[in-house]
Amino acid sequence: MRVKLIDPSAFTPPYDRALAAALAAEGADVELITSEFTYGPVPEPRGYQVSYDFYRRTSTRARRLSKAISHLPGMRRLERKLESAPAGTVTHYQWLTMPRLDRHLISGRRPRVMTAHYILPPEPTPRQVREAAKTFGAMDAVIAHSRLGAARLTDEVGLPEDRVRVIPHGVFDYLTEMPRRDLPPELAADRDDRPPVILFFGLLRPYKGIDVLLDAVEGMETGPVPPELWIVGNPRMDLTGLRTRAGRSPIRVRWLTRFIEDPEIPAIMDRADVLVLPYRDGEQSGVLYTGIAFGKAMVVADVGGIGEVAREHGLARLVRPGDADALREELSELTGPGGAVAREELAARTREAAAGPFAWSEIAKRTLDLYNEVSS
Repeated sequence: MRVKLIDPSAFTPPYDRALAAALAAEGADVELITSEFTYGPVPEPRGYQVSYDFYRRTSTRARRLSKAISHLPGMRRLERKLESAPAGTVTHYQWLTMPRLDRHLISGRRPRVMTAHYILPPEPTPRQVREAAKTFGAMDAVIAHSRLGAARLTDEVGLPEDRVRVIPHGVFDYLTEMPRRDLPPELAADRDDRPPVILFFGLLRPYKGIDVLLDAVEGMETGPVPPELWIVGNPRMDLTGLRTRAGRSPIRVRWLTRFIEDPEIPAIMDRADVLVLPYRDGEQSGVLYTGIAFGKAMVVADVGGIGEVAREHGLARLVRPGDADALREELSELTGPGGAVAREELAARTREAAAGPFAWSEIAKRTLDLYNEVSS
């Protein structure tokens, strides 16, 4: 089986590379076609080829403009590569950078598969639905990571049920294999006791509910060893007001606001006692699958496939999106007296899930089954 995995803008390099490695381990001949990831190191290829066919001359100082200029030549190169590929080669798109343009440029050769990492906003406009229908409708099969995502593809986007498949998102277990570094100085211990750590991790965006999280911890009752809240990730929003609110918190709030490279993640995850995802929206989250890989106790908002995964596998406490009171209650229980027992119960379920339905070997087999189906 020959497979071309395509992510022109390198939107999800950990996912792309984990899937490519898993497919290769099952015997597939895999080429990942993408661009350089400019923020930090990415996993080294294991058994597959990487071609940096996109944005080869882009300037980091004016990346958006440079990408716009070089995108069409990159898509033309992709078209020529796919035209020369052996018959039966599967093209599997992870993302299309400019969907309205790209769906007219991608090869008409079959079969074509796409992973729906993001489907639609919570309340899409008619135009957004039409665009999604045209983009996903150009594929022979579309992969959703949850049944809820699959339902949105059929019920809202209008895809036929026989063209939608549910294949879970895999855990980022490659991170657990990395050598441990010291914690970044901003998070290093500076007191003799070992306070429980509540960790918010990932890109800092408005929809991720950091304000809800700060509301929750502002009302927390602190015991003899108050927990700390760590907010760690690259900002994509103005944090001025949130930092002011954090200064009023009864517990200490530490900030590490920059891109976190993969080798730094294990020490941060190891130190965290509770991983929190207080999102207002979202279908899936790489942070969730990082938490599962590290066996973390988690509290997550009941949104999209995130809530579905947590509910079905019992691997996180669930709260309603935007419900600071419920979030406060769960965090207080998990970090207060006796919280260690509750945390271990959740951690045991995450470890079981990581070795079972979210293991990449299982995901690769199901993905190859789909490739064979659409190739027949």
